[in-house]
Amino acid sequence: MNALKNYTILIFAVSGLSACSVSNSRYSQKQDSVPEFHYAELALVDATPRYEEYAPANFRPYTVLGKYYTPMRTAKGFEEYGQASWYGQKFHGHLTSNGEIYDMFSMTAAHKTLPLPSFVKITNLDNQRVTIVRVNDRGPFHPGRVIDLSYAAAKKLDVLSTGVANVKVQVVHVDEAGVMTVGAGKPQQPDVPPSLEQGENSPVMVARLNTKTTLEDRVEVESAAPPISRTLAAAIANDSKPDQIFVQVAAFSNQKTVIELSEGLARLYQVPSDAPMIDNIYRLRLGPLINEQKAEKLIQDLKSIGFDSAFPVTVPSS
Repeated sequence: MNALKNYTILIFAVSGLSACSVSNSRYSQKQDSVPEFHYAELALVDATPRYEEYAPANFRPYTVLGKYYTPMRTAKGFEEYGQASWYGQKFHGHLTSNGEIYDMFSMTAAHKTLPLPSFVKITNLDNQRVTIVRVNDRGPFHPGRVIDLSYAAAKKLDVLSTGVANVKVQVVHVDEAGVMTVGAGKPQQPDVPPSLEQGENSPVMVARLNTKTTLEDRVEVESAAPPISRTLAAAIANDSKPDQIFVQVAAFSNQKTVIELSEGLARLYQVPSDAPMIDNIYRLRLGPLINEQKAEKLIQDLKSIGFDSAFPVTVPSS
């Protein structure tokens, strides 16, 4: 129970305006950084534009660093040019201005005045890379910067090494009937709009295909392959499927508790969660993980927030 309490305090700490607006003592890091952990390969799948009601509370004007901002009532037809920056590890797990948990591995972004939530198509004008993100936060508040990207979005647009990039921002507006408008373009009837379609590998087509696949199917393998695990090496030698590696976090008898905690930890650490009932107890597990080293790192991080009994388990592949 202490672990659950500590976790709740860590993740749902009361937030101010924005995760990426101004620094204060509630963050454990003084300076932002790239992720300190990777438990699985990143699935850089674009956000899928859809109709979402704007949250009324997010229309309230606000002030940051002495400047007054008034959020837009609608973003249909909105386009702008400017610089994009990004924010990462320092803000991971804290509340966004939309009341959600900031996940640096999701395709999200922050904007000073767009209605929340909004979907945006971003083109990196320095390299022509394109991505689609969901705006759920406020910022950035530096002169000339128009949008703050999550770590994952910045990685896809190749902004991590440069820190900032020149971008074109186009709101992808979807109404209740499914009619989509991209920036100042003409409204498109439901289906793939020509302004977003770029062949079989377009962001929209990739996103649609991946809605029906598993997490493993969505994984985008990076150029640097992870170290091969002893389990996998043994399986190759024996021409059999390797056992799957999980980390068991804790055991609970209350189903509601284990569901809420599993969802929160899955978001925080960007790994799937599972809670099978064994001997009338729900065993909360995170994984599968790509190797033993990732499991050990995850165990260390879980223990740092109070889950002292976390340990690795292997499960035969089906």
